[in-house]
Amino acid sequence: MSSTPHVATPPVPANLNRILVIGILVLSGFVVILNETILSVAILRLMADLHVDAATAQWVSTGFMLTMAVVIPTTGFLLQRLTTRTVFMLAMGLFSVGTLIAAVAPGFELLLVGRVVQASGTAVMMPLLMTTILQLVPKEQRGQVMGIVMIVISVAPALGPTVSGFILASLSWRWIFILVLPIAVLMLVVGAIKLVNVSEPSRSSLDLISVPLTVLGFGGLVYGINEISKGPGSITLWVSLVIGVVGMGLFVWRQLVLQRTGAPFLDLRVLKHRTFAVALGMMMIGFGSLIGVAILWPMYLQQVHHLDPKVTGFLLLPGGLAMGLLGPLIGRLHDQYGPRKLAVPGAVGMVTMMFAMSRVTESTPLLILLALHVLLSLSLAFMFTPIFTAGLNVLPPALYSHGTATLNALQQVAGGAGTALLVAIMSITAGRLAGEGAVAEQATLGGISTAFVVAAAMGLGALALAFLLPNGTPAEPEPAEALAAEPVPAQ
Repeated sequence: MSSTPHVATPPVPANLNRILVIGILVLSGFVVILNETILSVAILRLMADLHVDAATAQWVSTGFMLTMAVVIPTTGFLLQRLTTRTVFMLAMGLFSVGTLIAAVAPGFELLLVGRVVQASGTAVMMPLLMTTILQLVPKEQRGQVMGIVMIVISVAPALGPTVSGFILASLSWRWIFILVLPIAVLMLVVGAIKLVNVSEPSRSSLDLISVPLTVLGFGGLVYGINEISKGPGSITLWVSLVIGVVGMGLFVWRQLVLQRTGAPFLDLRVLKHRTFAVALGMMMIGFGSLIGVAILWPMYLQQVHHLDPKVTGFLLLPGGLAMGLLGPLIGRLHDQYGPRKLAVPGAVGMVTMMFAMSRVTESTPLLILLALHVLLSLSLAFMFTPIFTAGLNVLPPALYSHGTATLNALQQVAGGAGTALLVAIMSITAGRLAGEGAVAEQATLGGISTAFVVAAAMGLGALALAFLLPNGTPAEPEPAEALAAEPVPAQ
């Protein structure tokens, strides 16, 4: 007979230490997530300076996301095996080293290595932040604190293109990394000195079979999904997807076997909690749509309205700021009213705004375009903060690290899937319209409009799931919570 791994819970630090720990992790998370989108407007500069084509240069983003998807599942093990300070120093240390490598890279190959190392640190930071909040903050106050996390998740990616646009206006692309490096090192030093351990490591062992299956499963799926734009005739697409599906199936089978011994690499018993499963489904749909829109909307602004990158960045910034800065308020509303009352109108707003974006034309005023993006961002904020909080609230402490790892890993897969699907739909539709004689702007507009209609249809799935969320504050645990904490009989 075996049981869910026990995680010793140390005394909760005093309020001042609690605020300090969360503050350090939030600021560090902001720095690393900012870096995820900071190269999005530098692709053309990289192509010219490093003499690579567009498909190769795009790997600075694709490689980052692929690494995140592969590394995040390991964080469940790391967060149980190591102390808070050790995991933090590992994350920020990797990020700082990767930033240094990228800054001095003489060619594209070493730049890509730097991005992979950066992504390895970033992949550890977000699950660390969420797990620490679950350990330190009482359940009835988590909505407000998770709202602060929305600043990291939404404002940082929104600022990335704007920051890099200003840097590239007068400096080399290397300065993107040179300016980030001292900030990352400063956070590493502050964390090493001030960070207090809030968890005690447990004696969990690393399953050497699960690690390669993680690479094959998560890595194969994300890589294959990113190949969708090459069309159904791409051999790489189908080989990658087959490897990903088979690898994921073997990974799930391996975790189910390990659960009988009480030491799974990624504990899938988190999915026994209905609210967690519902929140996970909503998050995947919402995040997939968000990342897809983040790619298509700037494309519409630049290729149809012919705006330069700096103006485009300014138009995208208010939405990201509104989404993040209202996070704490939405979190307090969650603590008072529960997730369903917020997530349902949020999902309605997301579907409505996606459809409205599919109706824009070449002559739509910029003020209306700005309003649409801000309203979409606010709708997503009313979804994300409640579902993150509600989904993680129902887990017992022993499953905190595995829940955050599962949530973040599938978030990356969903982001890749949403981007690949919507970009493929846009490209196919635009190509057909161009073949029928449409000018470039009209073909692009037609492709983007079709993609937004599909995104709105995807949003209907999130709306249906929103009605399954709890309709009140988390006063009592779900019945499955008690079951997941009980011994699991060996079979």
